[in-house]
Amino acid sequence: MDFDNFREIWSTMKKNKLRTFLTGFAVAWGIFMLIVLLAAGNGLRNGIAFNFNFLSVNMVEVWARYTAKPYNGLPTNRRIQFTEKDVDAIKRAHPEVDLISPVNYRNDTISFGKEFLTGRIRSVYPDFAKIIYVTILPGNGRFINGPDLKERRKVIVLSPRMSEILFRDSIAPLGQFVKIGKLMFQVVGVYKDDNKTDTPPAYIPFTTGQMLFEGGYRVNEIDFTLSGVETEAASEEFEQRFREKMGQRHRFDPSDKNALGMWNAGTEFRMWQGMNNGIALFIWIVGIGTLMAGVVGVSNIMLVTVRERRREFGIRKAIGAKPSSILQLIIIESIIVTAVFGYVGMVSGIGLTELINFVMEMNDSGNSAAGPGENTTVFRNPTINLSIAMSATFVLILAGVLAGYFPARKAMKISAIEAMREE
Repeated sequence: MDFDNFREIWSTMKKNKLRTFLTGFAVAWGIFMLIVLLAAGNGLRNGIAFNFNFLSVNMVEVWARYTAKPYNGLPTNRRIQFTEKDVDAIKRAHPEVDLISPVNYRNDTISFGKEFLTGRIRSVYPDFAKIIYVTILPGNGRFINGPDLKERRKVIVLSPRMSEILFRDSIAPLGQFVKIGKLMFQVVGVYKDDNKTDTPPAYIPFTTGQMLFEGGYRVNEIDFTLSGVETEAASEEFEQRFREKMGQRHRFDPSDKNALGMWNAGTEFRMWQGMNNGIALFIWIVGIGTLMAGVVGVSNIMLVTVRERRREFGIRKAIGAKPSSILQLIIIESIIVTAVFGYVGMVSGIGLTELINFVMEMNDSGNSAAGPGENTTVFRNPTINLSIAMSATFVLILAGVLAGYFPARKAMKISAIEAMREE
């Protein structure tokens, strides 16, 4: 192909501006819509993953409630009360249980000097940090450990928000003593807080909190992780067995769902994952359908193009042009139109998704600066892999080439005289 051939193609495209625009628009729109739809699916998937990244997806929370059914002569509306002995009993009865921690919680005033706040305080085991992914960066101290638990130390791990409020004058929080009510606790750590869904709590050793605030025996909640329970059927079987064992210990009907509150993060995660997979499949179907509509549009327009130029092809053949050279012109024109407009559609789609992502990140940054609890979303980072966008563009370019090739090849088989007779 020399410059004259490209100039001829350019002249043909200028002469048929509307046709060229319609062909290119079908290509650009198909690529643009596919990228936007796939980016929307990725945004939903990323949002769901982000909202689960602060806890183990195999985590289970259990808390005691009131019975709603009579059992062995015992009345309804009877309060079930957990104790620390239940923790060991659960570990013995259920080999699937991996990490485990009892949890007691309370709201109280935390103060340092003249600064104070009302915050949530959780009494936990050391395993709790691994159950809900409590992270403490190097230089920010540590979490509750075994000696704290054994010796009932009055130590506390603060959230970043609490540390910011209590230590306003650039005082390093580690080693300082804060007051919870009328009791002094030493700060041993400040954890990282990426999850802004709620007011983050402070953590103290479970044995300390139980002795000081819970009368020495009460347990509000038991959190644990499961190993090997990966399907919904296995999860339901474990829950049924768990209720039976706890019913034997605390004398309530295992079928009484009101006696025992239970939340399984794995069940919720699998539900969201299934929903997300369904949405992703739907988006792919719609996106591919949109892409195919673009292919059909290109094919139809190229078919019309070849039919309109049959007389021209006949004249070219009559003056000695080879069929292969005429076919080459049509294919190169198809490649140029689909490649240029496909690139425009790809850049437009990627540009729009990147712009939306930039606006959402700026909004999240503003919310994080304003305070916790304001930047949770089920839609996050709605972008697309560049290789997918380029692959879709290549498919449409190839479709444009084939769309021009087959009708042109058919037209080349017509004799020059018959082609010149076309009006």
